[in-house]
Amino acid sequence: MLFTSYQFIGFVILLVALYYVLPKKAKWPLLLLGSYVFYFFAGWKFLFYIAGVTVITYVAALLISRNKNRADARFAELKALEKSGEGAPEECGKEARKRYKESQKKKRRRIMGVGITIALLILAVVKYTNFTIHNINGLLSAFGSSQRIGFLTIALPMGISFYTFQAVSYVIDVYRERHEAQKNFFKYALFVGFFPQLVQGPISRYGDLAKELFTPHPFNGRVLERGLERVIWGYFKKVVIADRILTAVNTMIDTPENYKGVYVFLVMMFYALELYADFTGGIDITIGIAEMLGIPMKENFERPFFSKNIAEYWRRWHITMGTWFTDYIFYPISVSGPMLKLGKWSRKHLGEKVGKRIPVYLASFIVWFTTGIWHGASWNFIVWGLGNFVVIMISQELEPLYRRFHKRFHTDGSTTYKTFQVGRTVLLMSALRLFDCYRDVPLTFKMFGTMFTTWNWKSFGNGTLLELGLVRSDYVILGLGTILLIVVSMIGRSGSVRDKMEKKIPFAGRWAIFYVLTLVIIVFGAYGLGYDAAQFIYNQF
Repeated sequence: MLFTSYQFIGFVILLVALYYVLPKKAKWPLLLLGSYVFYFFAGWKFLFYIAGVTVITYVAALLISRNKNRADARFAELKALEKSGEGAPEECGKEARKRYKESQKKKRRRIMGVGITIALLILAVVKYTNFTIHNINGLLSAFGSSQRIGFLTIALPMGISFYTFQAVSYVIDVYRERHEAQKNFFKYALFVGFFPQLVQGPISRYGDLAKELFTPHPFNGRVLERGLERVIWGYFKKVVIADRILTAVNTMIDTPENYKGVYVFLVMMFYALELYADFTGGIDITIGIAEMLGIPMKENFERPFFSKNIAEYWRRWHITMGTWFTDYIFYPISVSGPMLKLGKWSRKHLGEKVGKRIPVYLASFIVWFTTGIWHGASWNFIVWGLGNFVVIMISQELEPLYRRFHKRFHTDGSTTYKTFQVGRTVLLMSALRLFDCYRDVPLTFKMFGTMFTTWNWKSFGNGTLLELGLVRSDYVILGLGTILLIVVSMIGRSGSVRDKMEKKIPFAGRWAIFYVLTLVIIVFGAYGLGYDAAQFIYNQF
């Protein structure tokens, strides 16, 4: 059931209507039922995967929480025994209580480890088995062996990376005592499987989303209006811009031998626009649907293409994924025993200046390797992730040089230099995304190189751009749509665009604007003959 299908739109309308007419106790069960109906239409067999991850992490968190409660009660009992003088010191003394507390914490850590390992193994099996087999076969071939391992027929369940990470973070947060385990299995199943975020996130935390999911929200016309506005804006970005420019991008990357030089630059810029409109459009639809139900969700983007460097870009792009990797991979690795020992050794033998960087860079390397392979089970995504790591590390190392440059030429803070920084970030990120486009590491480097060796820039003016599957009207629509995206982003720099509209534009005026935008989607949306009503790009992850 595509987000862009009539079936999905009808499904959402029916769900929202039922949500507000059903009694309070039936609201969250309706969301659970609706979420599993949505997932059923993605493939009924995939229900076993999401149900399996849900059961495993639910049981693990429940066992952790119960152990913690029993341990706390026993600890208090031992302390009371010591205070009353009725218990032996070796049983209830301070040292005995400390040993008991540590033993129970280790038990909870083991439960957590088993739970998240099984959940991640399910993800690894369905997503990385054939990638592993492919690399083993490559090694066998390299060593002259004719033996090959057969590939498995495993379909990748929709959104498995998103709901697995969400479930894993829940177990870890219960272990960290950020919240109690949810005792109602079906409420927890709703948190894991809430349908709008299954396709491409955001990756929600239990503490942020659960309360709102289970609270019966009364009808609120203003909330419904704001959610609908967000949904319409998302469909505009997806159907009018992303799916239209997709035709040209696919034409160029499907036959790379015919589209070198300037066309690679076009792929860079067109794909950057396509990905942004596709992903942010999908997130707008997701957050808008949840908002129509009275459920606020975390923002996932903050005008990333206004970033002045790649580190800032990743604080603004796919925010919930970035914070997930920071909280559950980078920080735990950074403060782990082996990493602390490495830091101490490196500072002693390599000096303070170099030594203190090694643990940070190693943890960052692991995070970016994981980020790459999370995006896809292929080397192009791994190289893409490590490319981000290299650029960020180089930028950090050159920071003292930047400061001297700014001091010498008084450039820091100037509008011209900020514009240069933004343009540089757009070009760097777009160049790195070529690994996503061509899906082949050697080919990507080769095509990138042709931008500097194949001088066919005259293609901009000789009509060959009309051979990419788009006509002149398509380019006009894309140009106007892109300008609108930029204008809205500029307005949003100083606060919510919708809040500003509510303050300055009356209700009738706002509805007129979104009525016109809806007509634009209907009239100029890229669907029908020659176009592909495509699934969202991040659905593959």
